[in-house]
Amino acid sequence: MSASARRIFADFRVFGRGYLRNGVGLFFSLIFPVILILLFGAIFAGGGAATVYVQNNDGGQLSRQYIAVLNGTGVNGSWPIILHSVDPSVNFTQFLKEKSGNSAADGISIPQNFSLDYQSNVPINVTVYGSPSQSSSQIVSQIVTGVSNSFNLKGTAPIIGVSSQTISAQQTKYIDSLVPGLIGFSILISPMFAMVNISAEYKKTKLFKQLSLTPLSKMEWLASKILWYITLSFVSLLILVAVGIFVFGAHITLTLWLLPFIVLGPTMFCALGMLVGTLSKSVETASVIGNVITFPMMFLSGTFFPLYLMPEYLRNFAHVLPLFYVVEGLNNVMVYGNYGQALIDIGVTAVLAFVVFVAAAKLFKWRED
Repeated sequence: MSASARRIFADFRVFGRGYLRNGVGLFFSLIFPVILILLFGAIFAGGGAATVYVQNNDGGQLSRQYIAVLNGTGVNGSWPIILHSVDPSVNFTQFLKEKSGNSAADGISIPQNFSLDYQSNVPINVTVYGSPSQSSSQIVSQIVTGVSNSFNLKGTAPIIGVSSQTISAQQTKYIDSLVPGLIGFSILISPMFAMVNISAEYKKTKLFKQLSLTPLSKMEWLASKILWYITLSFVSLLILVAVGIFVFGAHITLTLWLLPFIVLGPTMFCALGMLVGTLSKSVETASVIGNVITFPMMFLSGTFFPLYLMPEYLRNFAHVLPLFYVVEGLNNVMVYGNYGQALIDIGVTAVLAFVVFVAAAKLFKWRED
């Protein structure tokens, strides 16, 4: 082992022992995510919202009214339909098959001339796409039938009929996406807050100046912290996966594809936390800036709730948040098996981690000018 590696592991051991003795840090790193998964898992164990893709091939006023009624319905106040519009030019069945890898493949197709045929008492067929084995598909079919029946009552004879077509889809539960989300939360929260506080505090108390007198280099010091939080993230992953599977019956997969996110995520947020801490004028300022950066990522990156539940402008905003690509990548790997998209998430995370790490290394100084 080289002298540099020995110094890194020596600092790793010293920092790790101090961290384990700190009950607050250990609580937020390992215990708090478990409390969150138990809390959210218990609250939402019964189900969730049904995501439905709607293709309106008519575009008339009555078809828009029909969709508006669908959008405001639910079953006994639960399982609301969340509609997502699909352009009529899109091959709808192919679109749903592609979507079945990432979310429920439920769909509703409104035929051409819906408005004109309804006014002319010409029979209309609304097609519902879904999987018979998926509870959300059955509920969507019931809701569409109910809305169609209410429209039929306004005419002289039944006009709107409902037919079903099967689209293969992977059935997922809320807990399935919550586990990767909280793993991403743990990857963010532990290194980010710790490094913000450590960097600002060490600068204030001149500990960085004292460290500059030791054989340990800046890069070695940062590397030991990254190594520690990678280890901590891996332990947190194992705990959260165990709770998700054995307590709530989550359907998730452990695979080597997780390793890039467990390595790149802590690397990125360690460097980002150090960057914020070293550039801030005081410990208090560093804490404020750290919170401003961290809290939007905590709540808008899909950690607690799937992004499709959010308004479109928030879904678009999520794509500028670094944590989004970690959480999305974990979902693609653990839940959906969508490794093609996961490669993109790994690539984006790697680029962001590299940029932040280089910036932190360049701007980080043992001694203040």
